[in-house]
Amino acid sequence: MTENVRIDADGTAALGICESLLIALTEAKIIAEQDARDLLTDVVTSHQEASVTSTSPQKHHAVVAIVQRILAGKDGVRGATEASRP
Repeated sequence: MTENVRIDADGTAALGICESLLIALTEAKIIAEQDARDLLTDVVTSHQEASVTSTSPQKHHAVVAIVQRILAGKDGVRGATEASRP
């Protein structure tokens, strides 16, 4: 396994875990759906701001696209793996 594949797999696994946790927390009424959406919106804002001064803004733009896909009600994990295919 190459280093890039491992890093991509690590990121995809982390995204899947976090996405599943947010769904479980909202379904169990531990956090409100709006709180989960606010958290994701904060992630988008942070990465949009970080992209301005970053030496690799494309990575931040990719994070923004994935999180916006989740906010739109689509599967962020599936979108992330499809986006990384050649």
